[in-house]
Amino acid sequence: MPIPDTAPAIPRPLAREEVYRSLKQWIVDLTLAPNEILRDHDLAERLGVSRTPVREALRQLEDEGLVITSFHKWTKVAPAELDEVLQLYPVVAALEAAAVRLAQPQLSPADFDRLAAINQAMAQAIARGDSPAATGHDTDFHALLVERSGNHEIARLLRSLRPRIQRIELAFFGNQPLALQSVADHDQIIAALQRADADAACAAMQRNWEWQPTTKE
Repeated sequence: MPIPDTAPAIPRPLAREEVYRSLKQWIVDLTLAPNEILRDHDLAERLGVSRTPVREALRQLEDEGLVITSFHKWTKVAPAELDEVLQLYPVVAALEAAAVRLAQPQLSPADFDRLAAINQAMAQAIARGDSPAATGHDTDFHALLVERSGNHEIARLLRSLRPRIQRIELAFFGNQPLALQSVADHDQIIAALQRADADAACAAMQRNWEWQPTTKE
């Protein structure tokens, strides 16, 4: 997919950070497709900056696993591969299960209302085929539980993994039954937390990340 024609020029003092944010967003939302070749001069021209901040941003994105390079040959968007799911999801599952256990005694009635509303919005987005909106609601659901855990290290680690997770979900999760199963998992998490059953909530969270890649639609 080409670089967006509508990308605005970036003010020079903000160039490095804004270039990084723009490229990261384009990669995560699949505007820049997996395996797409990235040419620093094309990106610099489109964003209205020199090649230096583009190169710096690409190096940072490489460190985050969103870009790969072959020295003096090419730079491209990292592939979105099923093997990444199998390696990444167990890590996320363990972190989020720990977060749920810590969050359980901290959740208020307003938090439960918010979790239910987010999950309902996610189901509605899935029903109308709006994968980006559904992914956003899914992120919000999990983020609220992580926030209520109060564990900043878990939150930091999950923030570093979240862009890769979102990209995978957009690339592979067009399967409506699979997405609706995630909604059902969320319902089980909420129900377990409401009855103060941390073990059941943790188990439901683990199941929520046990995706078996049998189909790709």
